[in-house]
Amino acid sequence: MDLSKKTTSTLESLPFYNLIGGPLNACIRAQAEAAQTTVNFIKEVGLEEEKDGVTEAIYVHFTFVQNGRKVTISVPLLTIVPIPYIAINSIDIKFKATVSGVETDSFSSNYSNEYNENYSRNYKSWNKRKTTSLQTSFSSKHDSKCTQDSSFSVESTIDVEVHAGQESMPAGMAKVLEMLGAAMDLVSPDGELSVNDTTFYVESGKKARVIAQYKTPKGLYDSQGIKCKGATGKPNAMDKTMEFELEAKSEPYEISCGDVQKVLVKVTEVAAPTAKATSSSATTA
Repeated sequence: MDLSKKTTSTLESLPFYNLIGGPLNACIRAQAEAAQTTVNFIKEVGLEEEKDGVTEAIYVHFTFVQNGRKVTISVPLLTIVPIPYIAINSIDIKFKATVSGVETDSFSSNYSNEYNENYSRNYKSWNKRKTTSLQTSFSSKHDSKCTQDSSFSVESTIDVEVHAGQESMPAGMAKVLEMLGAAMDLVSPDGELSVNDTTFYVESGKKARVIAQYKTPKGLYDSQGIKCKGATGKPNAMDKTMEFELEAKSEPYEISCGDVQKVLVKVTEVAAPTAKATSSSATTA
């Protein structure tokens, strides 16, 4: 297998799914946990569950002076506390793979040759003796070695940059906060008692229908404590009001709620219009 094929095969063996998909899956899980954290924050900080199982918004009540009088304001807590909306804006994944390879082939050959020969001759005359020796040696040696190395290694690095920040508020939550903001109300620290009118004119034998309503310092309507001297009220559970049927008399009626809130209502008797006056009015019309 040549070098290019080995390199390609090595790259194909890399787990690209895990290298790239792993950081993406981690970011998705982190985004889901951030959303759950926001939900928990809203439940724990801005809402409370009553004994009957109904979930209500938590209000903050405080008193201040406005136009020379003390007033109490009720503000939903969620409208004055920043709600965390952390979202991942972008994910940058940089992947780098380095493949290095060295190929090795080894070959060696050894050759040696050696030759030795000895020659000896003796010569003798009548008065001389001569010896001749001859030694011949020959040696030949040859070494040859060839080496080529081939090895592959893969080095991969991955850089992940995650950019996150405060995300814009969802449309649904923005609408809820808008409604909660509109629910802010100013109330007297002692509450407010109001009636539909303080002066009534009735004909003889008829009664004036007086409707009284009381708003507590927390901004809630409560008709249980509304009373009228000399008359018995009829509560209206839907409108949280108390209704009185009052006859005409010279002294005003006192409608109260507690020891502080009092309203005087005057009911005066008037004569019924005569037939002539009615006819004249009809003609004029």
